[in-house]
Amino acid sequence: MHGIQLIWHGHACFEIRAAYNMLIDPFFRGNPSAKLLPEDVNPDIIFVTHGHYDHLGDTVEIAQRTGCRVIAMHELANYLKSQNVKAEGMNIGGKVQVNGISVIMTDANHSSSISDSGQRLYGGRAAGFILQINGCSIYHTGDTGIFGDMRLIGDIYKPEIVLLPIGGKYTMDPEDAAKAVAMIGPGIAIPMHYNTFDVISQNPVEFMHKVKDICETKVLILSVEDVLEL
Repeated sequence: MHGIQLIWHGHACFEIRAAYNMLIDPFFRGNPSAKLLPEDVNPDIIFVTHGHYDHLGDTVEIAQRTGCRVIAMHELANYLKSQNVKAEGMNIGGKVQVNGISVIMTDANHSSSISDSGQRLYGGRAAGFILQINGCSIYHTGDTGIFGDMRLIGDIYKPEIVLLPIGGKYTMDPEDAAKAVAMIGPGIAIPMHYNTFDVISQNPVEFMHKVKDICETKVLILSVEDVLEL
């Protein structure tokens, strides 16, 4: 339909293949769900939602090796530049064109910090991304709790696909995530950020049933390395 492949690498890490190869939150090394290592991927663009280790992940290693472009919150991008990474900062509500892809940074109700040599550095705010690619709008919410402006995001940008956390503890759980899906109103919802660690253990089928009870969105439960053709 859109000439896009979407691949889940576990946790919040997704690969999007279109005219360019994109990674979101590339957490491979240390990710018990991942089947690849950082040296196995060669993105043109990396999007990072926030600075926590399980989202910033292997960004520096991958970007230094490949020379790819990294898009992130302003403060996080400044940190990445200090690591000799070709990073571009933006902020909530900002819109940029990256290799012909429209990128919108959205709010996310979460914290953000960077761990560097035993220190915690300020990472700005956590964020989500809406990527408009080949006529398809994909919304990666980042780590977040449910918030009312998700309805506004849905009304304005009308994402066809939403990728959202269901793990609880640090993000939405299945119940709140289902309510978020109903507010956003995508055609497809894909759960993420669950079962990577015991503390975020969840049954995605429970999420699927809760969504079905309140809206018409189709839930797709991906296995790691599944390829979804869009």
